[in-house]
Amino acid sequence: MGHKVHPKSFRITTTATWPSRWFARDGEYRRLLREDLEIRGFVKEKLRGSQVSDIRFERSRGSLTITVVSGKPGFVIGRSGSGIEELKKKIVQKFFRGTKVQFQLNVVEPPKASLESAIIAEQVVSDLERRMPYRRVLKSAIQRAQKAGALGVKIAVAGRLGGAEIARAQFLSWGKIPLTNLRADIDYSRDTARTPAGAIGVKVWIYRGDVFEKDKHSQYQPTTPTRRPRHAAVSPRA
Repeated sequence: MGHKVHPKSFRITTTATWPSRWFARDGEYRRLLREDLEIRGFVKEKLRGSQVSDIRFERSRGSLTITVVSGKPGFVIGRSGSGIEELKKKIVQKFFRGTKVQFQLNVVEPPKASLESAIIAEQVVSDLERRMPYRRVLKSAIQRAQKAGALGVKIAVAGRLGGAEIARAQFLSWGKIPLTNLRADIDYSRDTARTPAGAIGVKVWIYRGDVFEKDKHSQYQPTTPTRRPRHAAVSPRA
């Protein structure tokens, strides 16, 4: 039997990075991890339709910074920043009521939204929920990623496609998806479309090229000064 591994977790420290950056021990670690998961789900639900591709957390003593990566930053920020302020108040009321924490919420835009698997998956889900033919939806999504510079795209859907009586799985791919190559920058995401016929699962793989040692993320480069090698002591001649 084959063991399926998440493409992002498989490439941590090579082409992918952690969505959360903080340190804790024992029970505090479990509490913060649960809090991150709950906040991530809450933000994704509130920003549904704004093409959120990633939500990053950075914690230090008494402070929390959340960075939302969205393909529509103007939709999230709102007019004169009213949207982001309202979202910030909701997060504070739901998760940090009665606690003192320096909370900051940032919104950034990805370089190429069509190369983000989460955004492609959200667009596929939106089209399926509008009862568009799934073959046309998959072809148009692959074409968008292809025009953006992707080297390979694979999209899989599973469920009662087209309202069929029996659920089935279908996939459409273009290019190559080297899942076993650690240098391959493969972005993976999954989502669910809620249709009148039932739920349809959507999985997206996007191959964006290879990342070599010189192109790795800067946070993985050593920051501490290296110690000079000790020279072997030369014994005096007798």
